[in-house]
Amino acid sequence: MLCAGNHDYLKKDSYYRTFPWAKHVHMILGSGLETVDLPEIGAAVYGFSYESREREDRPYEGKRAKGLRPAEILMIHGGDGRHVPVKKEDVAQLGYDYIALGHIHKPQQIIPGKMAYSGALEPVDQNDMGKHGYIRGEIVDKACRIKFVPSAARQYIHTEVQAEGGMSGSELKEKLKKFIEQSGVENIYKIMIKGFRSPDICFDLKAMDVYGNIVELIDDTKPSYDFKKIRRQNKDNILGKFIEQFEGFGEDSLQYRAMCEGVQALMETRRD
Repeated sequence: MLCAGNHDYLKKDSYYRTFPWAKHVHMILGSGLETVDLPEIGAAVYGFSYESREREDRPYEGKRAKGLRPAEILMIHGGDGRHVPVKKEDVAQLGYDYIALGHIHKPQQIIPGKMAYSGALEPVDQNDMGKHGYIRGEIVDKACRIKFVPSAARQYIHTEVQAEGGMSGSELKEKLKKFIEQSGVENIYKIMIKGFRSPDICFDLKAMDVYGNIVELIDDTKPSYDFKKIRRQNKDNILGKFIEQFEGFGEDSLQYRAMCEGVQALMETRRD
């Protein structure tokens, strides 16, 4: 069963209108709620298609299940203000055994066992994180049981990798390589490098993508200075007095990060 959504909406010359669908494939070509009767499997499916990129109406509103077959399923593409708003309490009262939702890429159950987004079969962009697949459902005696089945070939994974003070570029590269091997070389990664590095090191990020599956690699490390030594050497100037203001704060605190950034700025000013 197919219906056109906001990205593949029914234009006047849409191939959806002329394509020779196989007998077991049913394409809904109306913008109003239509019924597809499937007596051979004891089911009736109700759905609608888009004829523009946005629609704020609710074509399902007030349209109760007709009771044609033992299993009655409603298909809705939408769920936000500009794409067929959905209020789960209202839809649940329409008498359908299951409500299949589309538009949101992330799999999620809205009403357990009753109403769910299957999500995109494969992640569409780098923000489509987590597992992707389809929902397998069974309706017996008006009781619906559904299960999410992961089937995507790969995932987008956003993560942080900790650098350690004194770590060289080649050591960081090896750490990233091992992490990707353990997490799956088939996946695609967005990685933020956190922690500390030696002040005289600048990581060559372009060389870190060993498997060609890092779409974004960000260096958010801070230079690891010997603050006590710097303070002693600069006790009579602004650099030493600046460090004194932050003494006693732990490395995980915002104050410590502020000290790192401030010292780095002052050190760079002195070099200039």
